[in-house]
Amino acid sequence: MTGHLPSCSCCGDSLTDERRIDIGFKLPDAALTAPEEARHRLGPPALLRVDGVGSFIRCLLPVGLTHETELVLGVWLEVDDDVLRKAHDLWEDQGYADLVFRGRLAHRIRPWGDDLLGAEFTARVADPEELPYLVMGHDPVAARVLADTWDRDQVLSRFPHQLPVDVRTGLGDHWSVVRSAGLTARFVDGADQFAGPVRSAAVTVFTDDTPGRTPEGFLSVLLAGAPDNVPEQRLIERLSGGLRHAFWLTPDDHGRERHEFYGFTVPAPGTAAGVFCTHEDPADLAWAQQVWRSLAWADPS
Repeated sequence: MTGHLPSCSCCGDSLTDERRIDIGFKLPDAALTAPEEARHRLGPPALLRVDGVGSFIRCLLPVGLTHETELVLGVWLEVDDDVLRKAHDLWEDQGYADLVFRGRLAHRIRPWGDDLLGAEFTARVADPEELPYLVMGHDPVAARVLADTWDRDQVLSRFPHQLPVDVRTGLGDHWSVVRSAGLTARFVDGADQFAGPVRSAAVTVFTDDTPGRTPEGFLSVLLAGAPDNVPEQRLIERLSGGLRHAFWLTPDDHGRERHEFYGFTVPAPGTAAGVFCTHEDPADLAWAQQVWRSLAWADPS
């Protein structure tokens, strides 16, 4: 399921390499609420001092993922003031290549969260043309992040950024869906929303509170009020324990061409999920159908 190419959150370049995924954090967590006048860039933008908060150096945290993919996070390491001064003296000098320092990670990063905030790492310059890399973790969680290979979908689904790959994303209640490459993610008003410049998807999970109702009966409730006058713009597919239904239309009241797709999946009694997609290109109907068909439910029994 391909998407429109996203751009790097660090530099804005197009992300076309699925083997290396770059995601950047613009500021340390503790500096997010600091006023602009309290933030001081010391020459290179990778060196930062924040009044009343601390001193920070921007680094790269490599995380190995399955599917032969590497996630490279642009993070901030909190350091002592003398380390920041040393880095400033060497940054644009030949001595930069030999720069090594130790600091504390300045972010909560999913899926590790509080376990990684404040974890100590050693950073070293591996390439004079790049930021220093975190090369050693000094507590168990930090060491594991660097050493282990992590499930790509499990890790990347926690990041709302545009990504250059499709990512299966958990929805709760044993449901998941594939978020297409190039779409950001957020959870609003009870729905997981995935959005890009010219297409978007919103996914909602439903629970049937009526005992004993069949999947067909639940689907009829979900489809109440839906248009059914264009049979060629409707799909019904049988599943082993249930069914799914989709229809699509093109409203003419928005001032520009926009297509809508509605799809429901009822795999078993008591549960269902629905997806609502919008897209500008008529050819993206195939994409919307892929999103719908990617809805998956894992039977907990």
